[in-house]
Amino acid sequence: MSKGKDAGAVKAILAYLNRQNRPYSAIDIFNNLHKEFGKTAVVKGCESLAQDGKIREKTYGKQKVYVADQSQFADVDESEIQSMDKRVAEMTEELRTNMADIHTAETELKSLTSSLTTAEAERTAWRSHPKLPLPEIKIGKFEEGQVLISKEDKDKIYHERAKFVKEGRKRKRMSNDILGAILEGYPKTKKTAEDIGVETDEDYKVTPPEL
Repeated sequence: MSKGKDAGAVKAILAYLNRQNRPYSAIDIFNNLHKEFGKTAVVKGCESLAQDGKIREKTYGKQKVYVADQSQFADVDESEIQSMDKRVAEMTEELRTNMADIHTAETELKSLTSSLTTAEAERTAWRSHPKLPLPEIKIGKFEEGQVLISKEDKDKIYHERAKFVKEGRKRKRMSNDILGAILEGYPKTKKTAEDIGVETDEDYKVTPPEL
């Protein structure tokens, strides 16, 4: 790799660590920079910056992590931390509300997709109450296997289903973005969704329906 490319990697690493202000391994940095620079260049860049005192290096067993030099940042006062904690709590509540809305939409969608068609409902009612009279024309349609739901009704059902699936996916994506923002910006120890009581589809092995 050229010296110019190496210099670009060092500059990108320093800017990324200062911007994120979180510890990362060299492999994390390599992936988070979208593999713009080679893995070797990123590792050497991290080591070079640490040796120059521009970033800090911590070793945990065989793992090395790198973080921005904290002396360049102003101290965060307690009131600012409390304000951030309050914002995190608000975003967490918003996330829970969105998750509840998604669950409601998915339940309604499941109900719609599992409901009997008009023909199926009539056929079930006839089987349950064989003594109830039905018009001869409908009996003939049942025997012929004709579909008793109109194309318009069928298209409407599929349209509603697609709408709810898209809305469910949209809300899930919004919720994941909010959760990511919470975990990314929180100044203390990094938390997981489980730590803050967030339940996901994956926790219950729920697979969203396909369009």
